[in-house]
Amino acid sequence: MSLLYAGRHAPNQPPQALVTAAQERPDHGRGVAATWSYTLGSIVFVIVALTGALLLVAAENFAGSPSALEAVLLCLSLVAAGVQLRYCWFLRVGLAGGLPRPAWTAALLAPAAAVWVLGLFAPGAGVVTSFPLWIAVCLIACVIPARQRWMLLAAGLAAVVGQPLLAAALTGQEWANPLGSSGWLLPLYGVLLPAMLLSGLWWWEIVVELDRNRRAAAELAVAKERLRFASDLHDIQGHHLQVIALKSELAERLLDLDVEAARANIHETRIIAKQALEETRLLVAGYREVALDEELENAREVLSAAGADCDLNVDALPADAELHRALAMTVREATTNILRHSSATRAAIRLRVTPDGCSLSISNNGVSAAGDADDTRGSGLAGLRERVAALGGQLDAASDGDSFELRVQVPARVGAAA
Repeated sequence: MSLLYAGRHAPNQPPQALVTAAQERPDHGRGVAATWSYTLGSIVFVIVALTGALLLVAAENFAGSPSALEAVLLCLSLVAAGVQLRYCWFLRVGLAGGLPRPAWTAALLAPAAAVWVLGLFAPGAGVVTSFPLWIAVCLIACVIPARQRWMLLAAGLAAVVGQPLLAAALTGQEWANPLGSSGWLLPLYGVLLPAMLLSGLWWWEIVVELDRNRRAAAELAVAKERLRFASDLHDIQGHHLQVIALKSELAERLLDLDVEAARANIHETRIIAKQALEETRLLVAGYREVALDEELENAREVLSAAGADCDLNVDALPADAELHRALAMTVREATTNILRHSSATRAAIRLRVTPDGCSLSISNNGVSAAGDADDTRGSGLAGLRERVAALGGQLDAASDGDSFELRVQVPARVGAAA
């Protein structure tokens, strides 16, 4: 018995995994909850049909030969039918979900077992008095582990088959079929009862699993969008804040040497800060579009202002919008890394569009060992790698002495010329 109750829980309370997956939400009321209603309705219908047939036979036996034994059999059959219908609600835990409290299982088995025992001494009752126990066994088999399930069903089947044989041996009367010429229908439905219950619960678990996967997919989509937003925000703020820091430092140095130049740099800092604020607002609103040509020009201007001789060599821009955006983000991130991690005096940006694909190369000198490690492993480049990989391309970073180069290759199916 301890094995059977290993997965025990409170009445009508599914295990936590099924509870989480099967909770009803207002926006999909015809989803999991509706599926369980259909499943429960079909199970209840079959149980009502079988127990109704059994009760009719018990009532006919009592009407034909009223006796205390027949009256007790009829009352116990009614009790057994009521408990069996109530027990159907516990099947929501799914296959092998665990038995409810022992009191409910005892209440399910006790009247059915009493009918089975009394049926041994009821002349002409036959197989009818063994069916309540068979229905109870089938209901219990649904919620216990598979190995115990088949053992319990085998024992229940043996009890159904052996009951009329044992009754004939005890009373000395030959076995009689109380159902008449249609007596084969009830045994047939009884044999099919486990298959119906198990298949219905199997389908219910499939629906629960599909709903769990749907919710997981929705959560992953939200997480992916958050990562994309964080990556874009990093690109915007990291780039502009680095330029603001550079302009502010330059203005501070020029205050004692050239006030007008310092004022011009302060003015540009204010403009860049306003631009960063506006782009952040547009990003939050979901309207921000990155122009590759503008990013290329901005990169040359910023690097030149930082004291690096920047060589910009660009062919025709690619036509694909997603590639446009990915390359623009790559230029922005690479420029930010050059300003942050190097003391570059030379930089080169080359964009090529050929029939074989599109390639972008950004190189610079003045890289220290620590700066090279940061450039290669930074979270910004990791996000760019994912963005480029989604387009079927590849992003590589390599260093040679104090030089560093960032390369992006995208196949021709995406990088077609405009």
